[in-house]
Amino acid sequence: MCGIVGYIGKRNAVTVLLNGLQRLEYRGYDSAGLSIIEDGNLLTFKKQGKVKELIKVLEGKEFKANIGIAHTRWATHGEPSDINAHPHHDNSGNIAIVHNGIIENYASLKQMLISKGYKFVSATDTEVLAVLIGYFYEKVKDLEEAVRTALTEVQGTFGLAVLSTYEPNKIIAARRGSPMIVGLGEEEFIVASDASAIIQYTRQVIYLSDNEMVTLNNENYYTKTIDNIRTNNIVHLVDFDLSKIEKGGFEHFMLKEIFEQPQTIRDACRGRLIVEEGIARLGGLLPVLDKLREVDRIIITGCGTSWHAGLVGEYLIENLCEIPVEVEYASEFRYRNPILRKNDIVIAISQSGETADTLAAVQEAKQKNATVLGIVNVVGSSIARQTDAGVYIHAGPEIGVASTKAFTSQLVVLTLISLLLGRMRNLSKIEGIRIARGIKELPEKVEKILEKADQIKEIAREFKYSRNFLYLGRGYNFPVALEGALKLKEISYIHAEGYPSAEMKHGPIALIDENMPVVFIAPKDEIYDKVISNIEEVRSRKGRVIAIATENDETITRYAERVIYIPDTLPMLTPILTVIPLQLLAYYIAVELGCNVDQPRNLAKSVTVE
Repeated sequence: MCGIVGYIGKRNAVTVLLNGLQRLEYRGYDSAGLSIIEDGNLLTFKKQGKVKELIKVLEGKEFKANIGIAHTRWATHGEPSDINAHPHHDNSGNIAIVHNGIIENYASLKQMLISKGYKFVSATDTEVLAVLIGYFYEKVKDLEEAVRTALTEVQGTFGLAVLSTYEPNKIIAARRGSPMIVGLGEEEFIVASDASAIIQYTRQVIYLSDNEMVTLNNENYYTKTIDNIRTNNIVHLVDFDLSKIEKGGFEHFMLKEIFEQPQTIRDACRGRLIVEEGIARLGGLLPVLDKLREVDRIIITGCGTSWHAGLVGEYLIENLCEIPVEVEYASEFRYRNPILRKNDIVIAISQSGETADTLAAVQEAKQKNATVLGIVNVVGSSIARQTDAGVYIHAGPEIGVASTKAFTSQLVVLTLISLLLGRMRNLSKIEGIRIARGIKELPEKVEKILEKADQIKEIAREFKYSRNFLYLGRGYNFPVALEGALKLKEISYIHAEGYPSAEMKHGPIALIDENMPVVFIAPKDEIYDKVISNIEEVRSRKGRVIAIATENDETITRYAERVIYIPDTLPMLTPILTVIPLQLLAYYIAVELGCNVDQPRNLAKSVTVE
């Protein structure tokens, strides 16, 4: 959650900071602010609302500062307001801080500081940290030492950047559980919570580890632990360019990312699928191949859309590999004392690789000596670095808050893992080749579905005023029903629920009347006839049926009011196709209702707080 950017160098800091905030706004958009040092003075500007509101505040003002920090907020402690917006100051007004995360012991720290005469003006935990740094600065007269000492007193998570007129040519940043990246330019440095704020200026970055801080000045940088031990960091090259985080002519990032899926599916497979042998080669799993051969049980964990991908993974692995699989909400996994045995493997799925609950689940599993694998999108992310092995999905930056291309790429990677494990066990070469051919054909089949966008837009117009939706699917497509309902909820604010089709009669059928659209995922497979029976149950109660069906299925037209066709594929691959119309349906309904598709209310892209 939230976006941080800091700059020190020769450029106009305000320009760099505002550019960075606009790149980071998908991480939080309740309020925005920045602090700069100009002519020895600390100047802070902040405003409730999106970054554009902050830009209005700055219009007509001339700045020449070359150092500053900035923040775009997703509110945790304290409602969205000008006062609660970051940056926050210490009591002297000479130290400014921007912060992502949650200070869990802020109340006791605040009470201690109040007892010593310190004042507070906001309702945030971040201001407590700012005042605490000021308190220690008064004692040690050294900004770096004041920040370091304050962080040793803090319980919770943080990614932060600190600026002070006491040492006006220095930025100090640190992290624990919330990502921070340092961009290394020519005579300039940029610190940010996300590479998207950096790549306009440099592709060379270092990733701070947990409990690590960096000190930046005009000429160089150095890193150390919060325990004051110097560290060395590997310089990485960010592998995407600016065009990847721009809309490229699309009205919204979400629509762009939906239409990128033919390419992102290809990218997820590139160099990994050996069709003529019916196998998958996943270099990221080489260190654990022996453990994969001996695995007795797999536990998949994730949140939201990644959890839905894990549910599909459960069907894939159990069907192809005959390995028992459990799928856990990461937010529950760490708190229920999970039982992990010697030959169990935990797979953590996260687009950002920074999801707080999923990262905590990884740490819990590792503490119990489990082998932990990661399926993530962001190279260098915390989950990628803390797992024993893993597979990148190579979906590229996903800016839209509602995940689309990351989901289908996660499904592709889970299918490749299932193929790899299956061939290591009892899956025949003939079957492996059949699956590999099916995977290879997916991008072209997704392109055919995207050609139906105008048809789906018409359906959206017809149903946009419905206040409830029901999504139903069976087998591999039950998780897709959950994902379709989630997409609609996220961006249109229409209540929607996903269920297994057969569960409808065990409660949800009571909701069905002439005002209830019911979306059935009904590809031609071994349980098609049972889904048709479920559709008839809805029709007999006057429900309005929208069906996702296999091309050339004429039968479905006798039962469904609206039909969206997908190309034929193997049953195990259908989720990668059936979810595309549901993404488009949610998108077009939200657009019709005038919703902010890329920045839905109360949501942010990467949930880095519990």
